[in-house]
Parts: sequence; structure tokens; C-alpha cells
Amino acid sequence: MDASRSELLGALASDAALERNDFLISATDQLKRFLAANGSRVTALGGMTLIDEDPDFLSIAPDLTFRSRSRFLDDATGEWVSETEVIETAAELVELYNPADIYASFTEAAREAAGLPPEPTGAEDLLGTARIPATDAVGLDDAYAAAADQWAAGESLAYDPPDAESAAQRLYDLALSFQERSQRSEASLLGEFGESSSRLSAKIGDIIVVDDDDERLVLKAGGGFHAEVVPDDADGSWRNLVSADQLVEFYDPTDVFGDLADALAEAYPSVAPELQGAAGHARDDETDPGDLDETAAGGDGSGDAGRA
Repeated sequence: MDASRSELLGALASDAALERNDFLISATDQLKRFLAANGSRVTALGGMTLIDEDPDFLSIAPDLTFRSRSRFLDDATGEWVSETEVIETAAELVELYNPADIYASFTEAAREAAGLPPEPTGAEDLLGTARIPATDAVGLDDAYAAAADQWAAGESLAYDPPDAESAAQRLYDLALSFQERSQRSEASLLGEFGESSSRLSAKIGDIIVVDDDDERLVLKAGGGFHAEVVPDDADGSWRNLVSADQLVEFYDPTDVFGDLADALAEAYPSVAPELQGAAGHARDDETDPGDLDETAAGGDGSGDAGRA
């Protein structure tokens, strides 16, 4: 494959990854607004079963956490195994489910609970999204209409705090929300790098990125970072960081990738010859301690003593 084609493919992959991250962030924010607008209704209903089609199952509890059931074939036993997972955040949910399907499941579950007939879609296999016909809209009760009005108004964005303390509380919550979003995005970035680098790192083996007294960061052969750290409040005990979510608690992905590049350049000087050249020039610019000795002795470096 020629260099120009590789560059085009690399740029395409990079842009696609960025667009995916932007989509997940936007979808997460949208789902958070939906849950905030309808959370009290879900709580009053005691939760809802959104999907119940074996083996797929998804429900929302009164505390607005989700329960998902998955089924997989155990290679060791040859039997199917079912697992139920608790999904605590909107960010986790949009990673696992198509956001359009999430809203469609809410629509169908609400219609079924209200005793309304299933909505005709015209084509079962088109996008999986639900559209409410105009003839059925008048049949929705006041609760559904109020939810739609609340959604359209975007009341959370229009919040006007009555005083500084209220503004500080809302700003505090907003900061934590964006911190969570940032960590999710960073964790996704580390995870994607682990997948993209798996074949390359398998050829090289484990790469030690950082090796200090209180931390050790390694890119494992086959992809994925693994770290061991001694947190400030751990009384000297080590903590293993295996998942991307754990890693971003202690590491900035920008620093991780930069340190990895430095480690590779040190282990394989040919991959970054410009760095080696810069290091050579830096050494040439340094004063030779021998020259200082000759000057101190009164020589100019051109005599027999200098050559010796």
C-alpha cells in the first residue's frame, strides 16, 4: 500500500472516530434531558420494561438505572449463559443501544401501559424508529402532551437561578456532569487506541511507557493499557488499573500517547530520526569538559598536551 493511500485511510479513520465520539456525547446529553424531563413519571410508575424479547431485555428502574440482559455461548461448556447488567448512566446506555431504539422502546412501552393499540409502522425493518400518526396524536393523554411540551421547552437550559447560591449549586452539578462526559470520552479514546494498536503491539510485545517508584504503565502485547499506581491515600498499597474507565482517573490520554511515542522512539531510534538528530545537535552545543580543563591549564588545545 503506497504512502498516500495510507495517509488517506488514516485521516478517514481518525475523522470517523472523532465523529463517533461527538455523536455519543450528543446522544448522551439528549438522553439525559429526556430522563430529567420524565424521571418523575418513571418513578411514579415504579419503573418500566422497555424490551422483553428473548434473549433481549431492557428495563428502567424507579431510580432511573437500567437493567440489560445479554446471552452468549460459553466456549468452555458449550452452553448458553445469560447475564444481567446494571447500567447506571446514559453514557453507558448509548454505547450499548441505538438511541433511536431506546426512544422507540419508551414509546411502545408507554403505549402498551396506557392500553393504546400498537403503532403501525408500515415497514417493520425500516430503521426501527417509531413515528406517531397524526390521527393517533389526539388520543394521547395529558401526561404525554405535557412531556412533549417540556421536551420542546428545554426547561433545564432555560433555568434562571434566583440567587448566587442556587447558581453555584447548578454550576457545581454542571461541572460534575461535564467531568463525567470528559472521562467517558477519554476512556473511549483509550479503548479505541487499544483496539487499533492490537496487531502492532502483538508484534512488539509489552511496551513499558512509565516505570517509576509509584507507578508503572504498560501497553500490553495485543493491545490495551495496564497500569499499577500507588494512590496518595492508599498507604503505600498498589492499585491495578485495567479498564479504560480506571485509567482516566489517573492519566490524561494526551500524556499517555506522548509518553508512548517517547518510549517507542527510545527503543527504536529509526522510527523518529528527527529526535535523534535534535539530541545530537544538543550534545554538540554543550561545552566539552576537556576544553575547560585545557583552558584552565593555559593551553589552546593545539599543542601536544591538547591532542593527548
